[in-house]
Amino acid sequence: MVEITGVIQDSPAAHAGIRKGMQLVSLNGHVIRDVVDYMYYAAETALDVVTELDGKQAHYHLEKDEYDDTGLEFASFLMDSKQSCRNKCVFCFIDQMPPGMRETLYFKDDDARLSFLHGNYVTLTNMTQEDVDRIIAMRLGINVSVHTTNPELRCKMMQNRFAGEKLDYLWQMAKAGIQLNCQIVLCPGLNDGEELKRTLTDLGKMLPHLTSVAVVPVGLSKFREELYPLTPFTPETAAATLDLIAAFQEQFLEKFGTRAVFPSDEFFLLAGRELPDESYYEGYPQYENGVGMLRSLADEFHAALDEADAPGKRTVAVATGMAAYSFLCGLMQEAEQRFPEIQCNVYGIRNDFFGESITVTGLLTGQDIIRQLSGKPLGEMLLLSESIFRKNSEVFLDDLTIADVERVLHTKIRIVPNDGYELLDAVLN
Repeated sequence: MVEITGVIQDSPAAHAGIRKGMQLVSLNGHVIRDVVDYMYYAAETALDVVTELDGKQAHYHLEKDEYDDTGLEFASFLMDSKQSCRNKCVFCFIDQMPPGMRETLYFKDDDARLSFLHGNYVTLTNMTQEDVDRIIAMRLGINVSVHTTNPELRCKMMQNRFAGEKLDYLWQMAKAGIQLNCQIVLCPGLNDGEELKRTLTDLGKMLPHLTSVAVVPVGLSKFREELYPLTPFTPETAAATLDLIAAFQEQFLEKFGTRAVFPSDEFFLLAGRELPDESYYEGYPQYENGVGMLRSLADEFHAALDEADAPGKRTVAVATGMAAYSFLCGLMQEAEQRFPEIQCNVYGIRNDFFGESITVTGLLTGQDIIRQLSGKPLGEMLLLSESIFRKNSEVFLDDLTIADVERVLHTKIRIVPNDGYELLDAVLN
C-alpha cells in the first residue's frame, strides 16, 4: 500500500471521493507497490480503486480518458524509496570523489524503475525474479550496465558475488523480446581486448532485441587511494579499441542491419581520429552516454551557420573540458570566418579538482573555471555547457553557483544546451 498525500481538485479521484491520508491498495484488482504498478494500471479509462483508512477498506469507481491523470498525489515520485547500489565496482566514479561534497553526490542508485522511467542504467544485482517477470509482463524497456559477460570477471569488477549469476536476467529479458540498451565501462587490462570480444560476441546473440551497446572509457580521478589499480586509455589503446569495435560493427551490420555497438566520442578524440558522420550513429540511441554527441552538435552548428544572419560586433568566450577543446576551437573558427565581426575565445579547462586525466566537460567545477579564466579576455559573456550543472540548476559540482563565478570573473554566464543551434545562437546573440 502507498499513502495518498494529496488529491488534485476537480480530478477524477476528487470527484469519486478519495481523500488525502488514505492508503492506495489496488487498481482494478492489481496491488500497487510503486510508481511502475501505478502508471501501468492507472492508464485504463475505468478504474476500480480500493483504498484503506484506519484499517477499513473502501471501493471507488473512476471514469477518465485513457492515460489521463487520476489526480492522486504521493510523497515521492517512485512512491517508494530509491534502491541504492549493492556493488563496489572497481571503476565507480562516486568512490573517486573527494570528501566534503554535498551528500547527494555520494548516492549510488541502482533502481530498475528509474531505468525505464528516466533511462538510468542498472547492474541487475538489485533485481529479483519477480522484478524481471514484471518487466516482461509489462513489456518495459530497460538499460543495463553489463561491463562483461564473463561471470567471474563481472563478480570481480563489481565486487559482488552475485553479479555473474544475475546475467541470467539479461538473457531472460532478451529471449522475451524486451528492448535492451546496454553499456560497457571499459577498463584497460580488465575487460578490454579478448574479454571485450567475448562480451560483444555474447551480446550479439541478443540481436535484434538488443537495441544498442555503448562502450565508454573508464574515468579515473586523482582520488583513488586504496582502490583497485586501474590505468587510463592511451591514444594507442583507444585506437585498438575502435578497431576491435569496428570489426563487430561490420559483422552486425551485415547480419542484422545495425552496428548495434557504439564507442563513445572520447575514444575518437583520444585516438586522434575523425568523428564518423551522422549515419554511423543510427539515430543516436546512446546519445546520453556521450555517443555521437559531438557529431550531432557539429551538424546542428553547421546547419545553423548556413541559416544565420550577420550579427553585430561581439566577443564571447567558451569554456570546455580538455577532451573537446580542439573540436570546439574548430567550430568557433568556422563561425569567425563566416562572420568576421565576432570573436569567440575558447578555453580548455584543466581539471585540477578531480585530476588532469578527467577531461570531459561535464565534470568541470566552478573553482577550476575561476582559477584558469581569471584575467583572461572573456568578452560580453562566458558560455558553459548545461552538462556541467545539475539538471534544472545553476550549481556546479563543487557547490559554487553561477552567481559566485560571475562575481569573480566580472562577466555574465549563459548556460548552453547540448545543441548546435543553441550554441551558435549564444555566440551570435
